[in-house]
Amino acid sequence: MILTGIDRLFDEEIVEFGDKRVGLLLHPASVNSKLMPTLEIFRSHDVNLTQLFAPEHGLWGSAQDMEGVSSSRDPVSHLPVKSLYGNNKESLKPTPEDLSEIDILVCDLQDIGSRYYTFIYTMAYCMQACSEADKEVIVLDRPNPINGIDLEGPLLKKGFQSFVGLYPLPVRHGMTIGELATYFNEECGIESKLKVIPMKGWKRNFYFDETALPWIPPSPNMPTLQTAILYPGLCLIEATNLSEGRGTTKPFELVGAPFIDPPKWVEELMSLKLPGISFLPTFFKPQFQKWKGERCGGVHLYVTDRKTFRPWLTGVALLKTVIDLYPNKFQWRDQPYEFVTDIPAIDLLSGDSLLRHQLESHASLEEMKKNWETDPLFLSKRKRHLIYD
Repeated sequence: MILTGIDRLFDEEIVEFGDKRVGLLLHPASVNSKLMPTLEIFRSHDVNLTQLFAPEHGLWGSAQDMEGVSSSRDPVSHLPVKSLYGNNKESLKPTPEDLSEIDILVCDLQDIGSRYYTFIYTMAYCMQACSEADKEVIVLDRPNPINGIDLEGPLLKKGFQSFVGLYPLPVRHGMTIGELATYFNEECGIESKLKVIPMKGWKRNFYFDETALPWIPPSPNMPTLQTAILYPGLCLIEATNLSEGRGTTKPFELVGAPFIDPPKWVEELMSLKLPGISFLPTFFKPQFQKWKGERCGGVHLYVTDRKTFRPWLTGVALLKTVIDLYPNKFQWRDQPYEFVTDIPAIDLLSGDSLLRHQLESHASLEEMKKNWETDPLFLSKRKRHLIYD
């Protein structure tokens, strides 16, 4: 049986909160193995809760991506909720005033194993703020749902930092949120008063469905483990005029646009013989966001072997084939992305401008692969923070 940080925290009396004032950073997936919400667990132990903090999508996960959320009061616990995803970059990090009513900040967030997923940076910004304000931070660890072994994609380069990439990580980092916390704290100069509550029973090769833990969507467009497996590659579609399936029941499993001929695109993709993935020609109609109400031709992605599947490679292949087939209709996103206006979204997601230039010059996948070798220095730093076998 696998026990997460919140499963262990009180049952094993790991931390004695006493009369210290406690803040909680939570979202909908903050539950224990028996589906009891972390907030209710803290309340049942008479902890002196004074403040709640919420990442992107809000405390209850009801806001869509890049939708600003106002601070409020939780209708269930009636505690104040500080939103850490408002309408500007400054809203992402707690202010000294936001932390004035707490002594300890407890973070219990479910990550999905990809550099782009913003919850890990909300945690990092909270760690920064707590370091500056001399507050303690406790991170309750949870599984990396797409395993803690496989790494993929280029390392984030200096000058391309954003809320979808704050510190040097490959796209698929193979770490838990607790391991990331110590990596950020010690390798990236945060130096907060940090304590990580590890899991028991988790193995690095596990996918989430091998943990017997309940899958609760951590964000509105992360409904299943299958979505999380695809996400490290399919999130690249956000940087284009293609729909990534938001507004359908299959986000990140459906990709397309009105100008795409599905059989033609599938034929091109299947000719690449990508490992562990198959493509089905399809049509779909998003109910919100890109191409709302319009019929899109595209593909439905099916992972046939998750152990050999390479999401980053697949995401790049999707971009390459569309650019090659529809050079006059494909476009990069030109609107601001995660509060950044002067760097293209594709560069923020890929970690530098190289991928965009290679795709625009119609480089081959083999040529692009040469730039995806995981940096040895990162590997050595990462190894120091791995908790599990």
